[in-house]
Amino acid sequence: MSRHRVLARAPGRVNLIGEHTDYNDGFAMPMGLPFETSVLFEPRSQPSAVIHSDGHPSIEFDFSVPPTSVDSWGRYVAGMVERYLTNVGPSLGFEARVSTTIPVGASLSSSAALEMAVGVGLHALNDTAPDMAELARWGQHVENTVIGIQSGIMDQLISATATLGHATLLDFRTFDRQPVEIPDTATVVVIDTLTRRELADSEYDKRRAACEAACAQLGVAALRDATFDEVAAIADALLRRRARHVVTENARVQEMAAALAEGDLPAAGAAMDESHRSLSVDYEVSGPALDAVVEHAQAFDGCVGARMTGGGFAGCAVALVRSEAVEEFVEYMAGAAGGPVPSDGPLCWPVAPSAGASATTIAE
Repeated sequence: MSRHRVLARAPGRVNLIGEHTDYNDGFAMPMGLPFETSVLFEPRSQPSAVIHSDGHPSIEFDFSVPPTSVDSWGRYVAGMVERYLTNVGPSLGFEARVSTTIPVGASLSSSAALEMAVGVGLHALNDTAPDMAELARWGQHVENTVIGIQSGIMDQLISATATLGHATLLDFRTFDRQPVEIPDTATVVVIDTLTRRELADSEYDKRRAACEAACAQLGVAALRDATFDEVAAIADALLRRRARHVVTENARVQEMAAALAEGDLPAAGAAMDESHRSLSVDYEVSGPALDAVVEHAQAFDGCVGARMTGGGFAGCAVALVRSEAVEEFVEYMAGAAGGPVPSDGPLCWPVAPSAGASATTIAE
């Protein structure tokens, strides 16, 4: 086993379209962000970890303890260690320093980036080769069993496997990943409302339960297998709306991917606009600040489309803006402040797609 130090990093993500489809075996089109989490590993002989992060107390745990017994955000790290020990074998202990440029709580997947950075770092520390899709499954396992959130796998999968310079069309049933080029004439802009989610985890679980109930009524394995007509016939109005969002959202992902491939920005933007309406009305996971910034963005002539992104309720929206109008758009978005949007927001970041997780060894 290597005794070198290891520097691992993994990006946050923004999802261009395809929200709440991952746990329905559907499709999405996210991309890696230039914001990332990095973890510097220093090997230790004993099977334990000490982790540091500026602004937080240091956390120490022995590899023999269950991850759920570890304090605070250290559970994400401990959960990934447990996955490595279970699926690969013994691991060197380590002391690690964690830093991030991902805005925490903004629905840009800071937790998935931490999980994926730890995953690739553990492999590099122990001279083993990672399967990136398997690392994503480890991260989802940590979210589901250690953190207690019944999330899908999109965040971990794109953080692990993002392609530099491209968005990725993800198929959550087959794990097929197709790079999608964003035309030079368009720029992705992340819009942070500066609002943060509260009590959203229970609402997330309710949405997933509704999808499962709709599947049971339709006799399908996942809503990916349902048709629009089948969903329209669901008697329960709430289940019908939830399922309608998923079925139509899957179609919109395909429409946007095809539009980008053809350089048809109006069609790509129309899919984003309709996605937001569906998330707000049918799935009810938007929020006042998200609706306000999306409406403001959509009114700008150079914005071809905008929608909330991430799990919802608060956090970030995403817009596709004509490249020549980006600077003016950023200035214009300052006018969305007020009402449900904090007076110092929103913050706008024009971003280019970044690469997925990686790790390098540092020679002594």
